[in-house]
Amino acid sequence: MSQIQILARRAPFLLAAAAAPLAFPLSQMGYGTLHDLSRMLILPAAVLLIAAWVWLARTGRNDLAGLLSHGALAGAVATIALELIRYPAFRLGFMPGNLPELMGVLLLDRFSLGPSDASTLAGFAYHFWNGACFGITFALLRMNFSNWWAIPFGVAIGLGFLVSPVVMALGVGVFGVNFGWHFAATVLMAHVAFGIALARILTALEQPRSECHPATACCEIRG
Repeated sequence: MSQIQILARRAPFLLAAAAAPLAFPLSQMGYGTLHDLSRMLILPAAVLLIAAWVWLARTGRNDLAGLLSHGALAGAVATIALELIRYPAFRLGFMPGNLPELMGVLLLDRFSLGPSDASTLAGFAYHFWNGACFGITFALLRMNFSNWWAIPFGVAIGLGFLVSPVVMALGVGVFGVNFGWHFAATVLMAHVAFGIALARILTALEQPRSECHPATACCEIRG
């Protein structure tokens, strides 16, 4: 089986993993509120991914099940590395606001009321789920490439954010031109940290190598 065929088989999982990260930009483009998109897009896609993982594991498709679980775990934990740069930068005034807190307000439809403990928790849960989804995406796309390709992958996520509708909605402009160079620098440094952590965690998770290693897609070829 060619790599194109393998990617085609993984396409439904890639689409489900893309749902949550795309929801926030879509809401800023006017395709619905984040509150509505959470019910129509984020939660259904999350349920689909979890159900797919359970089905794959129970039917012996451990190669794909491993990619989903390892990617999700690595991406969620790597978000901590991102936060170690983002949050101090926010406290220093390098960011225009606390983005997870804002996302929580939008998720729970509290824009006119302001943040609450529940909305802040929801925002950070969404933030870390986005990290998990990016981890799944990288794990599914990586094929036989090194885990260290997670670093340019992280940079690509950061660059995508810097030109997304989100920065326009925040009023900072593309690459933060209306806010200052430290905004773009913080975003890129945080996503480099995310990429480094993602690569290291995936490598650690893959240490117990089996005959069918997830990176080789050999199990899919046999199937």
